[in-house]
Amino acid sequence: MILDADIKQQLAQYLELMEGDVLLKVSVGEDKVSREMTELVDELATMSSRIKVEHAELERTPSFSVNRIGEDTGVTFAGIPLGHEFTSLVLALLQVSGRAPKVDEKVIEQVKKIKDELHFESYISLSCQNCPEVVQALNLMSVLNPNITHTMIDGAAFKEEVESKNILAVPTVYLNGEPFTNGRKTIEEILAELGSGPDASEFADKDPYDVLVVGGGPAGASAAIYAARKGIRTGIVAERFGGQILDTAAIENFISVSHTEGPKLAASLEEHVKDYNIDVMNLVRAKRLEKNDMIEIELENGAVLKSKSVILSTGARWRNIGVPGEAEFRNKGVAYCPHCDGPLFEGKDVAVVGGGNSGVEAAIDLAGIVNHVTVLEFNDELKADSVLQKRLHSLSNVTVVTNAQTKEITGTDKVNGITYVDRESGEEKHVELAGVFVQIGLVPNTDWLGDVVERNRFGEILVDNRGATNVPGVFAAGDCTDSPFKQIIISMGSGATASLGAFDYLVRN
Repeated sequence: MILDADIKQQLAQYLELMEGDVLLKVSVGEDKVSREMTELVDELATMSSRIKVEHAELERTPSFSVNRIGEDTGVTFAGIPLGHEFTSLVLALLQVSGRAPKVDEKVIEQVKKIKDELHFESYISLSCQNCPEVVQALNLMSVLNPNITHTMIDGAAFKEEVESKNILAVPTVYLNGEPFTNGRKTIEEILAELGSGPDASEFADKDPYDVLVVGGGPAGASAAIYAARKGIRTGIVAERFGGQILDTAAIENFISVSHTEGPKLAASLEEHVKDYNIDVMNLVRAKRLEKNDMIEIELENGAVLKSKSVILSTGARWRNIGVPGEAEFRNKGVAYCPHCDGPLFEGKDVAVVGGGNSGVEAAIDLAGIVNHVTVLEFNDELKADSVLQKRLHSLSNVTVVTNAQTKEITGTDKVNGITYVDRESGEEKHVELAGVFVQIGLVPNTDWLGDVVERNRFGEILVDNRGATNVPGVFAAGDCTDSPFKQIIISMGSGATASLGAFDYLVRN
């Protein structure tokens, strides 16, 4: 049996929610994946009288499509949607059967209005925690609009196709046969990339806020909730609700929750925020802050929002090495997420740049998948915790190089090696490999503030013990500040502190 008892029990409960009959068209051969796929669809059919199975010839073998009876819905799985994609399979079955999706009505209308023929293909790995959101968004678009189709392609099941397209990062989405987008994307973000993003006119009639939070990660969500609980007018502007945690796999240090995953925590944050009367403005980016009678935040779409106080919680992003080849080969061998992209380098040689906790954890994870890992650390010793270093040094397929200054990532159409300088001898050395994972820390998302808000030499916003900046009425929280420790739980606490500080400022002024 391909489904274990626990999964079957969960699945049985979900399948009871199906509202109409669904036909699975299956295209299989004699290979191992085909046999497992046949077993999966047969098990599904035995679990619900609403699921029918018929054999067909689809574009890829092995694959199966999920259809309404008498209609090709456009939802296809080329590979076995288990692991992180199990939820994608469940949702496809429910939505194709007629069950209404839990999506904003405005989004549904946007999808239905699309007139162009859009044929999406998403290349994923079953160990990628970022891929399901893309798969589920594109599946839903296919269910809602007959002009749209989507095929999920498991890179491990279709290695030749992935290699022929030089796909070295997941999720990677093709549209009508051409590269379209990479990385985790919500349905709103995909619509924005298709040209359906929020327009400035949508913000024209908004009254001033008491507290406007800029940033939708843990600090921003916490700040917005604390403000809304005071009964004051609260807004939140987010380029990407959830922030960095959307790209985080396992979270095991969030006190009271022994284990969770970033996307799951982000979804919980968003649900909690929606419990309150908070004006959530997603997929919009701030580009300027100005203090007049009120504080004004100008967005990149040209809209201007006004507020009596502002909390900056714009977080941080992966720090780039800044060497030749890094930008050119991004997603062509240069990667930042070992959990997502590691499986694409199975059996190959890779490097990890960075010897802190994130770099060493990445190397340990990759060592179980790839042929060999070279860890390059700029300083004369690794900075990671001793327990991680001990585990790293126990692995036979890992080489640690200290005093290594990365000079260039080399390649033609994709990465073929990395060049570094030995800082002791001055000698230049080259390592042939297929991938480079960059893990050298974070840089705060504060460039847009210019000289208006005081920052340190690292670009971090300087705050006092109430979260206040040098600008009256402007507060800051989380990874964009000079807090010495960048942790989810600390960001949430600082968001609450900044919000209470802002409320106190409003009361006194």
